Amino acid sequence: MAFPVSRRAWLASALLLAAPAAAAAAWWLRPAAESELPPGPGEIQLPDGVPLGGPFSLVDQDEQRRTENDFRGRWALLYFGYTFCPDICPTELATMAGALDLLPAGVAAQISPVFVTIDPDRDTPAQLKNYVRLFHPRLAALTGTPSEIGPVLKAFHVFAAKHVVQGASDYLMDHSSFFYLLGPDGRLRTLFRGGLPAAELAAGLRRRIALHTGIQTETSS
Repeated sequence: MAFPVSRRAWLASALLLAAPAAAAAAWWLRPAAESELPPGPGEIQLPDGVPLGGPFSLVDQDEQRRTENDFRGRWALLYFGYTFCPDICPTELATMAGALDLLPAGVAAQISPVFVTIDPDRDTPAQLKNYVRLFHPRLAALTGTPSEIGPVLKAFHVFAAKHVVQGASDYLMDHSSFFYLLGPDGRLRTLFRGGLPAAELAAGLRRRIALHTGIQTETSS
């Protein structure tokens, strides 16, 4: 079976803490003003100096090439998982969709929901298209070759590993479970842990956007 959520979260947190800052360009570190903000309910305290994220070039469910630049100018909420996931992924994607539906329309419109596969061998664009339409009409899904997906998982410090169950006809994927919130400049603003109620995730998203708006106003004044 796949790891329980608590163990997956522990493994992913260990990877985040152990990741060297030199693994990516300093540009991907959070802006200094926002890195000093205390985490809110449901958010993960990120270790200082650990960059998360980076450039990517993947294919969406409509077989269109997408890069990180396609999501600039808007907030992006990323979740890494796979369509054959029996429980955690559909639950978290339903939470993401529910959170967006709970937000005021003007706030929700600023956020692009994105599902990134950790299982490129099975998650083709067609497979992803049939899957994500079950959750939210604006949910983008990204896949690619294993050589394209691998560096993205590494850049975001996503734990993912095949798990073969004896006697089963197919494999599962053990993986971490977090929501990654990227700002309009493409840099990570915070991580939300998996297992949150939709209302708590919605409140966290609204809080982060409001804090960012306040900081931007202070900086420009």
